[in-house]
Amino acid sequence: MDHSKVDAIIQGCKRGNKDDFSRLVDIYAGPCYGYFYRLTGDKSLSDDLLSELFVKLIDRIQSYNGGSFKSWLFTIASNLWRDHLRSQYRRKRLAEEKSLYVSEFGHGDTEKVELHDELQVALKQLDPDTAEIIVLRYYSEMSFKELSKARKEPIGTTLAKVHRGLKKLKQIMGEPNENEQRKSENLA
Repeated sequence: MDHSKVDAIIQGCKRGNKDDFSRLVDIYAGPCYGYFYRLTGDKSLSDDLLSELFVKLIDRIQSYNGGSFKSWLFTIASNLWRDHLRSQYRRKRLAEEKSLYVSEFGHGDTEKVELHDELQVALKQLDPDTAEIIVLRYYSEMSFKELSKARKEPIGTTLAKVHRGLKKLKQIMGEPNENEQRKSENLA
């Protein structure tokens, strides 16, 4: 959907138009749910966070002043995720691994399910900030520019964090890094 249509919908939301708010939810519910699900691995918790996000959106829509709405919305989602993590740590309740939502991949595609399972476990081994930036970049498909704006940091910092995060993710998943690959190729 082009930006002018989204801007018109946002203006309708600011005027209190419930139909426009429903349209906005329809547009962004999928990407936001995906973001939360990739971070939590828990369908129910993702639904709760998504609901909380849209309640916050109702409260804060008047503060949106233009620019990338997607970046603005994911900034709120990111803050919501961080708040959730803080409350988890305060209560000292660490989330247990939940069963994956297998139907996301279709039936019989066990290799994809296994890879997704490995990736979900690996993401949880990363520090929360690194896991979040990887999820935003690759699952929520945010550009580096959108990421840096949402995270309020220079684009170079964002690029470096994504690169380091991917490198660490590969190490966790057991993929050799470039130096290890070169060494093994030289030995052959």
